Amino acid sequence: MNNKYHPALFWFAVLNAVATFLLIGLGGLVTSHEAGMSVPDWPTSYGYNMFALPIKFWTGGAFFEHTHRLLASVVGFLTTILAIWLWLKDSRKWMIWLGIAAFLGVIAQGILGGLRVKLQMDSLGIFHGAVAQTFLVLVCAIALFTSRWWQNSETEKQDSVPRGLRKHIFYVTILIFIQLLIAATMRHQHAGLAISDFPLAHGKIWPDASADAVVRYNAERVETYNVKPITAFQVELQMIHRLVAYTIFLGVAAAFFLARKKLGGRDALTKFAFFWLILLSLQIVLGAATIWKNKAADIATLHVMVGALALLTGALWWLVAARRTRLAV
Repeated sequence: MNNKYHPALFWFAVLNAVATFLLIGLGGLVTSHEAGMSVPDWPTSYGYNMFALPIKFWTGGAFFEHTHRLLASVVGFLTTILAIWLWLKDSRKWMIWLGIAAFLGVIAQGILGGLRVKLQMDSLGIFHGAVAQTFLVLVCAIALFTSRWWQNSETEKQDSVPRGLRKHIFYVTILIFIQLLIAATMRHQHAGLAISDFPLAHGKIWPDASADAVVRYNAERVETYNVKPITAFQVELQMIHRLVAYTIFLGVAAAFFLARKKLGGRDALTKFAFFWLILLSLQIVLGAATIWKNKAADIATLHVMVGALALLTGALWWLVAARRTRLAV
């Protein structure tokens, strides 16, 4: 069944996606400022209704944490409206189920955030971050599926995308998601920089992670806002993070050159792959700057946001390629 294009629904879905992306950025600021427990209760805030918290409490880390809660409530409200709108106006059953999935996802995300406060478990912050990235891809996919291009593409001539190229993009995107999980694990251990130099690591290509070396690293640390000592596991985890980052960069570079070879330099997906490569280049620069600037909150947060964009770009590229290939066949 052909579905009618609804401009208002599409732009509302885009608004929801943009709000979700900003929410991820604000969540990054909360973690970067070590403000996750600045408001110690939930669902209330300092005993007040969340939406009636007096302005005198909006200071320091509480400003970031409380603003994050308010924007999360806005995203939940927008997602609820989007799910209902899809139910009423979209004739595609699978789209209705995507709307329901988004609605359930935003509820799960809110509960995870609340439990993170109630139980004071840093590990829940990792799951909270993973669900956030997945939810961003979902709401952006909904925006794509409600777009004029997606609705009208069946009537236009489409060129297929080679299966090998689509598989390559898919695997690189999965690797980016794994990398984001590694990064979330690092950030939510609240131990600061396990490796304080780049491109070397404690002066070596691969750092010494022996007990004596870790004691020395802790003695030489310059951070003053963290009290937890780093561990050998954290040193090794950051090295894994670096290696995966290099692998992803090579995978995205290969994706661009393969797209240009298979699809041509003028193809929209080739240009999209080039944008992906620029994002990954920027991400590596931001990762290095995070170390050079001793985890400055603004740089670390930009690093989080560009990582989310890199994941989203790969996912949308694959969806568009799959759509084009299906229609061409």
